[in-house]
Amino acid sequence: MIHSVRFTCVLDTNVIYPIYIRDILFWFAIYDLFTIKWSKHIFEEWIRLMKSKGFTDVKAKRIADRANQVFPNAMVENYENLIDSLALKDVQDNHVLAAAIKTNANLIVTNNLKDFPKEYLESFGLNAKNADDFLSDIIDLNPETAVMAFRELVMNKRKPDLDEYQVLDILRNNGLKDSADYLHAML
Repeated sequence: MIHSVRFTCVLDTNVIYPIYIRDILFWFAIYDLFTIKWSKHIFEEWIRLMKSKGFTDVKAKRIADRANQVFPNAMVENYENLIDSLALKDVQDNHVLAAAIKTNANLIVTNNLKDFPKEYLESFGLNAKNADDFLSDIIDLNPETAVMAFRELVMNKRKPDLDEYQVLDILRNNGLKDSADYLHAML
């Protein structure tokens, strides 16, 4: 079940960036609502994406390094030998599936569901969900803890300083409409 740190999710790059999706996922993981996993390939994509959005090499690396410090057990190792044996539609996503298989993840969280066919993932005992559906499920199963994690996220936002409702609007604008509406109803 999703209400346990034993529920393990590999986060695809497209849910680690944009920043607000990453932040709520990270805060939910900090509050032990699930266990985060990622790979070297995912981080390389994330750093390239940050740099394409104007981050300097130093800042992009510092952000990625900080994520690994906060989640020291998140990095999946020794998954590379599986990559070439996988057959996703977009072979560039094979590394995400390989990491999920290697770590015995329960779920891949991605906003690119079309490239992760349900039947193919099920053959590995996996599923994929988009970030909004995943977060909504977590909120549904753990409403009090989810609200605490969300409030902590808001309290830690300083640039700019935003209130809960402003952050909810940003989440909605980043594709997390159901999750934001659910949190809003509980505030």
